[in-house]
Amino acid sequence: MPVPHIEPLPPADPARFAFPRTLYRPAEDRAACGTGFVASIAGERSHGILRMAVEAVINLTHRGAVSADGKTGDGAGILTQIPHPLFRRELLGLGVRLEREADLGVGMIFFPRAPEGQRLCRTIIEGTLTRHGIRQFGWRPVPIDPDALGAKALATLPRMEQVLMGRPPGTDDVGYERILYLARKEIEEQVRGEGMKEFYIPSFSHRTVVYKGLFVAPQLPRFYRDLADPLYTTALAVFHQRYSTNTFPTWFLAQPFRMLGHNGEINTLQGNQNWMYAREKELHSAVWGTRVDRLRPFLSPGGSDSAHLDNVLEALVLSGRDIRHAFMMLIPEAWENMPQMDPALRGFYEYHACLSEPWDGPAAIAFTDGVIVGATLDRNGLRPARYKVTANGIVVMASEVGVVDLDDALVIEKGRLGPGKMIAVDTARGLLLHNDETKREMAARRPYREWVGKQMVRLTPRRPAALAVPGASTSRTRLQRAFGYTAEEISLVLTPMFAEKKEPVGSMGDDTPLAVLSRRPRLLYSYFKQKFAQVTNPPIDPLREQIVMSLGTYVGARGSLLEEAPEAARLIHLESPLLYDHELEALRRMQDPLFASVTLSTCFAAADGHVGLERALRRLTEEASRAVDEGKPVLILSDRGVDAEAVPMPMLLAVGAVVHHLIRKGKGMRADVVVETGEAWEHHHFAALIGYGAAAVNPYLALQTVAAVAAEEHQGDAAAVEKALGNYRAAVEKGILKIMSKMGISALASYQGAQIFEIIGLSEAVVDRCFVGTPSKVGGVGLREIGEDCLARHRESFGPAEATALPHAGYYTYRASGEQHAFNPPMVKALHAAVRDGDYSHYRKYADLVNAREPLTLRDLLRFRPGKPIP
Repeated sequence: MPVPHIEPLPPADPARFAFPRTLYRPAEDRAACGTGFVASIAGERSHGILRMAVEAVINLTHRGAVSADGKTGDGAGILTQIPHPLFRRELLGLGVRLEREADLGVGMIFFPRAPEGQRLCRTIIEGTLTRHGIRQFGWRPVPIDPDALGAKALATLPRMEQVLMGRPPGTDDVGYERILYLARKEIEEQVRGEGMKEFYIPSFSHRTVVYKGLFVAPQLPRFYRDLADPLYTTALAVFHQRYSTNTFPTWFLAQPFRMLGHNGEINTLQGNQNWMYAREKELHSAVWGTRVDRLRPFLSPGGSDSAHLDNVLEALVLSGRDIRHAFMMLIPEAWENMPQMDPALRGFYEYHACLSEPWDGPAAIAFTDGVIVGATLDRNGLRPARYKVTANGIVVMASEVGVVDLDDALVIEKGRLGPGKMIAVDTARGLLLHNDETKREMAARRPYREWVGKQMVRLTPRRPAALAVPGASTSRTRLQRAFGYTAEEISLVLTPMFAEKKEPVGSMGDDTPLAVLSRRPRLLYSYFKQKFAQVTNPPIDPLREQIVMSLGTYVGARGSLLEEAPEAARLIHLESPLLYDHELEALRRMQDPLFASVTLSTCFAAADGHVGLERALRRLTEEASRAVDEGKPVLILSDRGVDAEAVPMPMLLAVGAVVHHLIRKGKGMRADVVVETGEAWEHHHFAALIGYGAAAVNPYLALQTVAAVAAEEHQGDAAAVEKALGNYRAAVEKGILKIMSKMGISALASYQGAQIFEIIGLSEAVVDRCFVGTPSKVGGVGLREIGEDCLARHRESFGPAEATALPHAGYYTYRASGEQHAFNPPMVKALHAAVRDGDYSHYRKYADLVNAREPLTLRDLLRFRPGKPIP
């Protein structure tokens, strides 16, 4: 049957393409760096600890970058305990004598450059401190040497002052730190409300203080004169030299942040941000009580990936968790494939997997809360971290060995951190804690293993033998056409998957049009392009590093991130994101009301035309929200029931709309989305659905198709059909792992909702509604055009003509009646003739064919506009 010619809207129509002003997106900023710490195990404060940390960061200068002026760097800094002897002297100058050193709080403030902005921010700070009952001893201008800066850093130098504060009456150390945290959050919110973008608080604590800036490490001790003062004493110091791989350096993004220095990248950042936005709307905490609302937003607007990790770490620690515990939650080691792991520790990790997805990506992190200082690596160990311990109780950890000149005769231990491992120094107890000691201690704090064992339900994978016998061939063909199947998809994609247990391999590239420029109705998945690891961010080999990879996922309502209770483990565990039909039915028929599910249709009426898609999408999101309110933690989005009157909406659109609607309504953590669809059959489809929030997918039509083809090939042999279905699931799982690994992501829980894609060809309205936060650098089609594509496929399937065979769309191999190709036979023939004969007329014919073809890529839409010559 000839493929109907469906005309696209004119590519240059502003309604179809709404171009942003620039292609730069600050949200894509990442950096690579050098970091580490120096500490006294006994907690003895000295200026020598600071000197060693300064020496260490200077010796990591080569891990940073420098501007053309030779002085402006990407940023360097140091995080230490508050140097009480230094500030005691400063307080005496103000006529203040403290009874206890621990009563002093210090806020390091970066003010705007404009004097009126400084006055406004100072007024906000002082008013907030008064409301919180925090005593104010005065303001201290930070002694600096501007001559140490380069021209670019000097041009953006903020006004730096320290506010010196006193403990509110009747508060202990932890309570004091929490009050300072709440005060800082309130100050930041008020300043943002005034439109002040050049204001920043590097630290606001009674334990720690941060000195950092836009320079390379050698300028650090010269610029901040305090660092050369012998009265600056500390028992620990975290240092950091920043290298911005693809960012614009700023004073605010220099590190360390308030609790960490990070060398690496958070690959799952968009998903982590989305889930944090969802969590913060449903927080409850015995520690904070009614004050929990003041913690919002968790994530500082405009922060980098490292800054947002620091934001979450700070909230967890101040809500009662040990800083080591918090990191074991956020960046867990690869526990899923380690059966020899201590069962108690395994229980710890699985319990916390119910509360938080990993912040995944290469990472070496030095951290401190002012008492405990330590370092940890990501689960793959993709950043270096080496340490030495001396006989006099000094620990030096850094991205490289030799950053501090230590006497080798005094070194009693040296080593490196392995993947997912941790080392820490508890200066209060005088202990050096290695990985096993720390993790045994954390795992023993609660009966996590018992909680998981009693609360969690495990849906173990089942053999596919119970798959229903496929329906009639004609009926199945109609459905396949309605969902976008073609003869090529069956022969070139599905067949290798179930026959060879692996994804199909091609070698000729893709010279078909972008989906938005195609004259055929393309599936919505085609508008999404997978991202991959770049710059300093290595991909992973999912075969050789299989031990760190995990496809396990959880379904159900999540507990509060800030609390620990047995009920948080009350989830359904799935070992695979691909569900057979009977596995989905087992999920659907669970008797426990805590796992109650609801099936929501994603179809719309053909009679309603393209406007039916908008109505159905609105109805779907409202039904999902209502179901969550009724206590249904499992939302099954289903496009079963397609017929002559019912049209399936793109399942990716449905998933994105529901997930983001629930997040916006503050219900995102109270339910999970499971998909029952005929529109998913290859790896990219599954990756997109999971990447936008689906926990699991039942590709019922793909399974029916595999079973039907295998049954036909093997004369109905049930064992052969079962094997084909098993191979298909294995192939899909391998494909998902490969897609995750290209971006350096190891765990499906991190990939779920992470939105590791770029969009080409969807309108801003669609992206803002269904795919919030996904880069989309050009505009494109809206719901009207998407609905028209759905209807076009539906008409081909359920039109008057009998659907006896699938079309050959020509996506993979050229067909005259199929999809366009940049290198079609007439064009290749003309090119060969021009190359072979050297005749300009032949080349002209080839050039004319290229120029006359319909647009296939974005560059085909570019036009040269004459301008005045440059003198």
